[in-house]
Amino acid sequence: MKVESNITYRHRMPAQLRFSDVDTFGHVNNSVYFSLFDMGKTQYFIDVVGEHVFDSISIVVAHITADFLAPVFYPDEIAIETAVTRLGTKSFTLVQRALNVRTNEVKCECQTVMVVFDSKTQQSIPMPETFKQRIRDYEPSPLA
Repeated sequence: MKVESNITYRHRMPAQLRFSDVDTFGHVNNSVYFSLFDMGKTQYFIDVVGEHVFDSISIVVAHITADFLAPVFYPDEIAIETAVTRLGTKSFTLVQRALNVRTNEVKCECQTVMVVFDSKTQQSIPMPETFKQRIRDYEPSPLA
């Protein structure tokens, strides 16, 4: 997976590392990144779409991939940056990266395809127009 280099990340969330995130090799375990990315996604939706975004819709992961570029060591200062790069009818694509705040070195990149989902019917559903419009208004590059 190669994340486009021309993406502007407007959304940034500080990520607090815990000593328990470190594995026997002395670096943050790869599985921890997905928890950090989940927190970044959640905060993005709250900040961009609104704090009640999950009251009326559910969003599920359809596909996720990550490239681990360099290790993170405790107690590095890490931030998670998030951007939406594609809006479809029922799905959208998020890109995220974990970076060292002091050096700006990108440690990991992640791409996630997410689907709007109705938990009662167990079916994907079209994204509400207000959801799409708030993301379009926030992101600096035009989205479909």
